[in-house]
Amino acid sequence: MKFIRTDIEDVVIIEPLIHGDERGYFVETFRQDKLEEFLGFRVNFVQDNESKSSYGVLRGLHYQLAPFAQTKLVRVIKGRVLDVAVDIREGSLTYGKHIAVELNETNKREIFIPRGFAHGFVVLSDEAIFAYKVDNYYSPDNDRGMAFDDIELNIDWIVEREKMQLSPKDTTQPSFKDSDKFDYGVDYYG
Repeated sequence: MKFIRTDIEDVVIIEPLIHGDERGYFVETFRQDKLEEFLGFRVNFVQDNESKSSYGVLRGLHYQLAPFAQTKLVRVIKGRVLDVAVDIREGSLTYGKHIAVELNETNKREIFIPRGFAHGFVVLSDEAIFAYKVDNYYSPDNDRGMAFDDIELNIDWIVEREKMQLSPKDTTQPSFKDSDKFDYGVDYYG
């Protein structure tokens, strides 16, 4: 596995080693020991989630507040998505900045998104199966989001707005300015 720091240092791209031949392929998609060695701290994933979506489905930007904040390790099993992580840690040097990376079934890339980030993705293929690990359980009372199309964030989602498919929840999220944030420097891993 290759670990690549992004322009937002705490967000990490993981490129697994793909072993393939005429029969197909084999890939290790997760190694706790390698991830923790690279990060320098322990992450205890407690739940795996999976979604299936069609072209233009945009899910996000979502996060949970402490004490139910979540670290995510995201990947695509089938199809292509543009995956986005936004730094919402007030006081961070990269506060309000985002990383956008294409994840697809061919490159098998994954993204490690720590607590203190909003996350979302949009489907670029006819269909996509998206999978992710989280290190905390879902808490409806701590569930938050922000507008995916906030001008201040200036995210290029690639898909034209009229072709996007959004949930009612994602069409009514507050602006970046008005959404709840995290404090940079607080240890949200306890």
